[in-house]
Amino acid sequence: MLDENYCGRYLFFCYICILHFYFNLNAMQNNRPPSIKNWADDDKPREKLKDKGKEALSNAELIAILIGSGNFTESAVALSKRILASVENLNALGKLSREQLITFNGIGEAKAITIIAAMELGRRRRSEDTGKNIKITSSKVVFEIMQPIIGELPHEEFWIIYLNNSNGVLHKYQLSKGGITGTVVDVRLVFKVAIEQNATAIILAHNHPSGVLYPSEADRKITKKLKTAGENLDIRVLDHVIITENSYYSFGDDGIL
Repeated sequence: MLDENYCGRYLFFCYICILHFYFNLNAMQNNRPPSIKNWADDDKPREKLKDKGKEALSNAELIAILIGSGNFTESAVALSKRILASVENLNALGKLSREQLITFNGIGEAKAITIIAAMELGRRRRSEDTGKNIKITSSKVVFEIMQPIIGELPHEEFWIIYLNNSNGVLHKYQLSKGGITGTVVDVRLVFKVAIEQNATAIILAHNHPSGVLYPSEADRKITKKLKTAGENLDIRVLDHVIITENSYYSFGDDGIL
């Protein structure tokens, strides 16, 4: 049989442990921010959007709606603010990978994928809004059309913008997709599509993921090759624009087309 003194000491130890756990739990709960459920309706992101419209919400509140909940010490809004504080802007947030997002306490795989999907929808919406019924009047217009499509990509893509007699956009076509340093350009395909679209002019556009705006020797050669081929078909090459996230370079503006 167990010694009565031993049993007493053991029960006392268990009692102390329970008290310690209880007081620690109370302390943690007291330090925990109030749940969004207990906020005023004007401060709840979903209710605020319903009552005041989407424009009334901050970026953090919009992200809070996406993720639904925070963690043990942060509300969804507080967690969203911390995520936003770690990046420069929404464009930078859109570049975060799933692995980077799940490093934030309270962001699991499902929440990370939800954020990535929302950012991608925003990017696609911007690309759909550009190029419709637009007339190309400058290299800046080309940048505004193509930046949402290729400006932030980690790899290089080569696109052709097909134009009518008035320099109106008929069609945008992804000619090739490559690695970090280059793509392959099929001259015959460029002008096959031009004939199918009844285009009288084209503009070349590709991105430099490195951010370097100066054209490479390969960029110069393919521009010259396409321009010569276009002259034989009476289809003008009006410009070649190199796109980066925040800026662009125009062969036409620089007088080297």
